Amino acid sequence: MLLPGFALVFVYSYIPMAGILMAFERLVPSKGMFRSPWVGWKNFEYMLHLPGTMQVLWNTLFIAVMKMGAGIVVPVLFALLLNEARSRLFKRSIQTIIYFPHFLSWIILSGILVDILSPSTGIVNGALGLLGISPVYFLGDPHWFPFATVVSDTWKEFGYGTIVYLAALTGISPSLYEAAAMDGAGRLRQTFSVTLPGLLPMIVLMSVLSLGNVLNAGFDQIYNLYSPQVYRTGDIIDTLVYRIGVENANYGVATAVGLFKSVVSFIMIGISYMLAYRLTNYRIF
Repeated sequence: MLLPGFALVFVYSYIPMAGILMAFERLVPSKGMFRSPWVGWKNFEYMLHLPGTMQVLWNTLFIAVMKMGAGIVVPVLFALLLNEARSRLFKRSIQTIIYFPHFLSWIILSGILVDILSPSTGIVNGALGLLGISPVYFLGDPHWFPFATVVSDTWKEFGYGTIVYLAALTGISPSLYEAAAMDGAGRLRQTFSVTLPGLLPMIVLMSVLSLGNVLNAGFDQIYNLYSPQVYRTGDIIDTLVYRIGVENANYGVATAVGLFKSVVSFIMIGISYMLAYRLTNYRIF
């Protein structure tokens, strides 16, 4: 039963690692990956001297960190609100509604967001107009684009992330709430004195594990939403790799950029699991 899974991982994850060689070559397609001229670290030097490389790295970190923060705070708050709902039907209905966007691809959602955020016909700018606020070009203004990506990504994923915290809430003993009620604690005090401390280990664990994604700002989302006018604040490592490698056919430099990201991500994943073990006693093996 495990053989198909091992085969898929081997074919699609391990065999392609041979492509790392391209990061140290000037790839000539006619000669192939194993006979192209070796250039050593020159692709990495070229990558570091590309105009805007540091800006792309900053964009990636800025967007990824904001997504990580919102991906913790919003699901926790919504799990707390759902936990207070007494109607089972209402609770299940809301859960279904907020889970649904997670299963839609960014190709579909990008079309929806372009219409919703349109400065001329979008419902968001229509509402802002009623308040006397001038139209905002969320997906075309370099200032607003990073925040639009964070908000839309949080809207898409927070329902699915809420599952983890709702499951953690079920592990809190009802006797703690009974004891707090006997001491005169209301619902708000019970939330701060019982619920949040009970959720804290899971919040810490999820926060620490998310460190491994510090350089993953979301290629699918950014690629489907951005445009040249927002490259200054919206261009990330993955989209830079795509443009260099696929559009400009500079495979060596694109592989060098991707390898740099993979090495940093590997280090951060190792640090995150070490912290998870030390802080919450979580371990994989």
